[in-house]
Amino acid sequence: MKQRQLGTSGLNVSELGLGCMGMSFGYGNQPIKSDAIKLIQHAHTQGVTFFDTAECYGPFTNEEIVGEAVKPFREQVVIATKFGFKNGVVEQGVDSRPASIRKMVDASLKRLKTDYIDLLYQHRVDPDVPMEEVAGTVKDLVQEGKVKHLGLSEAGVDAIRSAHSVFPVTAIQSEYSLWWREPEQDIFPVLEELGIGFVPFSPLGKGFLTGTIDNKTEFADDDFRNLVPRFSVEARQANQALVDLLTQIATQKEATNAQVALAWILAQKPWIAPIPGTTKTHRLEENVAAAQVSLTSTELAMIEKAIADIDIVGDRYPAHLQKRINR
Repeated sequence: MKQRQLGTSGLNVSELGLGCMGMSFGYGNQPIKSDAIKLIQHAHTQGVTFFDTAECYGPFTNEEIVGEAVKPFREQVVIATKFGFKNGVVEQGVDSRPASIRKMVDASLKRLKTDYIDLLYQHRVDPDVPMEEVAGTVKDLVQEGKVKHLGLSEAGVDAIRSAHSVFPVTAIQSEYSLWWREPEQDIFPVLEELGIGFVPFSPLGKGFLTGTIDNKTEFADDDFRNLVPRFSVEARQANQALVDLLTQIATQKEATNAQVALAWILAQKPWIAPIPGTTKTHRLEENVAAAQVSLTSTELAMIEKAIADIDIVGDRYPAHLQKRINR
């Protein structure tokens, strides 16, 4: 698989990474640990060198899975993980105090079975801790050799600029896909200006864009999509128009919906590296193959025109989580 540089940082990653969250958190029907490890290792054989995790995924178990999986080829891959929730528990709220960051990094290094973290994200902006302190703490960790690069997740323009003024931000991670394009408005221009890369999570719309979910789909009780307004039965029915568009293009390209959705993202900017997640080998291979799907300028223009006539229904987060983004 081809490599992409995240901004001007010098950090090169496979143009498609692997989001590992669903292996232990968020979605229902999680695989057993040994199967998750095999999937990550198989991804590496397919050319994936970019693996995304976080302390709160589990919490803690996801980092252990990733660390054990990549240990045989640690020097060949980029590990991204995240700090920022009290005790690693999302429900307890944010915590980016310098002492907490240091404690988290030391614990993550042990779980990941490594001496350094390639890309360390602040998972969510902490309104009680100045961004300059957060970036300064990570800068110190970089100087100590524990961290290589700083990233921010779901941060707004002011937070990005404040952090970058203290220490170069390598990547911003936010949701981005054909059904959530908000980052294009304010975030992309700043990233372009400052030379920062972009890592879209949920590039397949949490599975909706694949065409395997419709208004009759029932999720497992512990699947967080049950709480997401965009996944209400009414919203899924209304948003089917976007899936139908993808299906039409995929049929013409002799590809799948997922492959077209990922190819579209790859065509937007050369400094974007999406991290689709999966727990299934055949889906992993399908996603990886998206790197071989090329959309022409005519096809991209056709998609752009068609999307303009589609109104996406439903918020992407429940109200209590919506307030944590774009600070």
